[in-house]
Amino acid sequence: MRELVLATNNEHKIREISQIIKNLPIQLLTKNDFQDFPDIEETGDKLEDNAVLKARGIHTFTGFPAMADDSGLEVMALDGAPGVMSARYAGPGCSFRDNNEKLLQELKDVPADRRQAVFRCVIAICFKPDDIELAEGRVEGFITTDLRGEKGFGYDPVFYLPEYDCTFAEMDPKQKNRISHRALAVQKASEVLRERFL
Repeated sequence: MRELVLATNNEHKIREISQIIKNLPIQLLTKNDFQDFPDIEETGDKLEDNAVLKARGIHTFTGFPAMADDSGLEVMALDGAPGVMSARYAGPGCSFRDNNEKLLQELKDVPADRRQAVFRCVIAICFKPDDIELAEGRVEGFITTDLRGEKGFGYDPVFYLPEYDCTFAEMDPKQKNRISHRALAVQKASEVLRERFL
C-alpha cells in the first residue's frame, strides 16, 4: 500500500479529506505521524501557488508523496476577495468567526441578487519536487446576511447553496463531502492517485 502525506496542520481538513478518500488503497499519513511537522507559509499570489508550496515543502520534509490544498472564497461584489487571503481576511491570528463577520460587514449594503460567490479548492500532489499534478473543484453560491448553521468550518455558515436551500454549515457532513469544492477537487485528485499509484 502506497503512503501519501496530507500537507496540512488543519484538523478540519484532515477529517474532511480522510473521509472523502477513505476507499482508496492508500495509507494516509498526517502531521501526527511526524515529529516537528512544519507549517509551510502561504506566500503565493494564487491558490495554485500555495497548494504547490505546501505539497512540495511537505514532500521535501517527509520524503513521501504529499497532497496539499488551498481554498478560497471569491465574492463577485468584492472583485474576487477574499480569494487567496480567505484564511487571513480579518488579519493575523483571526478566527473563522472574525473572517465571516468582516465579510458580512463588507457586504452589508449589497442586495441579495448581487451576493454571488464561488468557493474554489486547488489541490497539488507532489510526487517529486519537479513532478506535481493539480486538481480543482469549484461550487457556486451566494453569501447570506447572517451566520447560519453549526457544522463545517471557515466560511461554511455564510455560503448558501440555492439548490439545497441551506448553507454548508447547515448541511449534513456526508452530503457536503460529496458536493463541496474540496470534495470535487479531492475526487479529481483521487483519479490522479489511482493512475499513479495503482
